[in-house]
Amino acid sequence: MASLIDELLSDGPVVTDGAWGTQLQERGLVSGDCPDEWNLLHPERVEEVPRAYVQAGSQIVLTNTFRANRLALAGCNLAEKTEAINRAGAEISLQAAGGQARVFGSIGPSGIMLMTGQVTEEELASAFAQQAEALAGAGVDALVIETMSDLVEAKIALTAATATGLPVIACMIFDSGKQLDRTMMGNTAKQAAEELTAAGASVIGANCGQGIESYVEVCRQLRAATDLPIWIKANAGVPKVDGDQVIYRTTPEVFATHCPALAEAGASFIGGCCGTGPEFIAAAKRTIGT
Repeated sequence: MASLIDELLSDGPVVTDGAWGTQLQERGLVSGDCPDEWNLLHPERVEEVPRAYVQAGSQIVLTNTFRANRLALAGCNLAEKTEAINRAGAEISLQAAGGQARVFGSIGPSGIMLMTGQVTEEELASAFAQQAEALAGAGVDALVIETMSDLVEAKIALTAATATGLPVIACMIFDSGKQLDRTMMGNTAKQAAEELTAAGASVIGANCGQGIESYVEVCRQLRAATDLPIWIKANAGVPKVDGDQVIYRTTPEVFATHCPALAEAGASFIGGCCGTGPEFIAAAKRTIGT
């Protein structure tokens, strides 16, 4: 299981991909559409996203399956299409990668907080297992548990994903607390790193929530708490709302200037989240020289 990660890291930091949601919006996704359903409705437009990232230099691209667990899809009346959406998402990214990049399956949160009592740990485990198995069966190289704010949910998803036998990356959002180094549920980077390491992750990290400059310190804290490789995918800064538009003001060049500091802080995998695109990945790749 470690051999793939070791292979990827043999030449230094690895450049992953950037955002998916904002890239799909540029291709016609509108508010109210289910991004994951586009794997079935508009596969050609979805494929443009990973293809552009590979051309920009991404060594890893994800799949358009962030909200493709059946609990999240139920909100769009698509629960019965869970497996089809995940299989299609994997196949689209694999075709776009064309053997030039690895494909990691994206698994995001359920969208239902355990603390509300609307879902049980068993229901979460079953939903994540179904998604993980569909992605693994379609041929992805690894799985990424991402954008998690609840450490308990993250560990449930991690357990389900590791059961496939694939390497699993587990990432939390750190955007709360005075120093913006805690999850929404109050977990510190140290606590998250220790618990995700003990739960069997192959790689741990952080994504979304804030800009790349703020994640340098979070990365240091993660690095100090685990021997596992660190994965960081930051936003293109903190978004600003202008009317009905969400604007990310960090430029690719500014984003890339922080990549060396992120690598120095211990990041082994560097990419982008909301608001980033292929130009950010190309700039990051030039800066860290992979």
